[in-house]
Amino acid sequence: MATQCPVMAQAMKDMKGVRHYSTPSKPVQDNFNVEHRKSATPPPIPRAATPKPIEAVVPNKAEAAAEVAAPRAALGPFRYETMYQQELDRKRKDKSYRYFNNINRLAKDFPKAHRQVEKDKVTVWCANDYLGMGSNAQVLESMHQTLDKYGAGAGGTRNIAGHNKHAVELEAACAKLHKKDAALVFSSCYVANDATLTLLGQRLPGLVYFSDESNHASMIQGIRHSGARKVIFKHNDVVDLENKLKQFPLETPKVIAFESVYSMCGSIGPIEKICDLAEKYGALTFLDEVHAVGMYGPHGAGVAEHLDFDHYAKGLKSEKPTVLDRVDIITATLGKAYGCVGGYVAGSAQFIDWIRSYAPGFIFTTSLPPAVMKGAQTAIEVLASTNQRRVAQQTNTQYVKRELAKRGIPVVPNPSHIVPVLVGDAELAKAASDILLTKYNIYVQAINYPTVPIGHERLRITPTPGHNKALSDELVAALDETFTELGLNRVDDWAAQGGLCGVGDAVAEKVKPIWSPEQLAFEPAARLDAPAKKEITFASPVAAAA
Repeated sequence: MATQCPVMAQAMKDMKGVRHYSTPSKPVQDNFNVEHRKSATPPPIPRAATPKPIEAVVPNKAEAAAEVAAPRAALGPFRYETMYQQELDRKRKDKSYRYFNNINRLAKDFPKAHRQVEKDKVTVWCANDYLGMGSNAQVLESMHQTLDKYGAGAGGTRNIAGHNKHAVELEAACAKLHKKDAALVFSSCYVANDATLTLLGQRLPGLVYFSDESNHASMIQGIRHSGARKVIFKHNDVVDLENKLKQFPLETPKVIAFESVYSMCGSIGPIEKICDLAEKYGALTFLDEVHAVGMYGPHGAGVAEHLDFDHYAKGLKSEKPTVLDRVDIITATLGKAYGCVGGYVAGSAQFIDWIRSYAPGFIFTTSLPPAVMKGAQTAIEVLASTNQRRVAQQTNTQYVKRELAKRGIPVVPNPSHIVPVLVGDAELAKAASDILLTKYNIYVQAINYPTVPIGHERLRITPTPGHNKALSDELVAALDETFTELGLNRVDDWAAQGGLCGVGDAVAEKVKPIWSPEQLAFEPAARLDAPAKKEITFASPVAAAA
């Protein structure tokens, strides 16, 4: 009835654009360690009340339409371009407008790139090609061979013309990597998350999502599109999660959605503890390993594999199910550590067949090109057969973090490969990025709202196997000088203000890398079908320094 009312209809229309639960009401803190703080028991989550029937007078539709249209007709046609300009001006004013640099990565000169002019070279320090697989010789060779034989595109959706052996083999490799029955490849992991979470919420009656407050936008959108109820729990806080889980009956369908590595702060999710809660309260676990596949575990299956490192690396038997066994649904990308493009979801055979049969995001999307799928499969096989690139990346990352700490450069503490340098101001973050690029030929993009909360702006640095000691020292010196030039807060300054994002917090000193020295020394035997070829040798900055 409200839709037929000229007042309520307009109000309801205006409310459609409101993001009720896509972001928390308070800025998200980058909590690298929540073991030291206790969560207060929250008040019970209110149940939806059954609306009482009311009597209403149905207005004349023609009169209502004329009444609404009259003011607009007097103003003339809607000024679309004016609205676009106002929205863009608002972003420029709050310093969240996004500027794009022309950066062209060079395959034969990784991690170098050139700008508009080829001779204008820079060192890229913020790419998500974490292990340099985008320029790996074996990946490129397999892509060239497939491109020449099968052409540029897939020919259509998987249902019509895009299903081929490359898709079958890639999905088998993804499933095998995560020790799951099956996997399904999408055009990106954003689409995989959106499609999967949307379908779960739409098809499971009365489903309730429990979502970490720092989850990626793709997960937030998928849950939102599903129309299912969503409960947000504090970042990596299992006490808060349990307090909210226990408010629902055991028979209520539930999905706990979270990530392994959170890309903007580098924190790592408590996967085992979340699995414990899922089993206790009858929930499915949905784990996004986008920023972990390729880089953690003895074969690159992600943090879930890494938590049982000895079991998978040395064949040691486990009396209890592994973490990989306990996680129900895993999503990941082929576009970061594997250096290609695309995403996938892995799980039980029936679950994957169900997604394949019902998810519009899969059914109606053109398949990835054969060459891309073959390249991704090769990257998975290469990284499953050797730890060399993972070790080099972790070694370089730890070196950069130590050197920045010596100079008081504020790095949000975390156990992963992410190096988030805290700035705390959007305008200053962009200024620092510009100085590094124009003065030092170092490309590090500023990260502003809405990717991070206002006041938490940062430079996100991602060392790779190619960032040796010389390049690392150049970065550290450039950051040191840039912080001085702009008068940016260092660790002591943040500590004097009470700390932010873990910077200036004494607890930060307890954070240790997830990769132990013993794990870094392990080299797996080749176990997949990739041909054995000599890998590129990466110099360790620690060894070079010694």
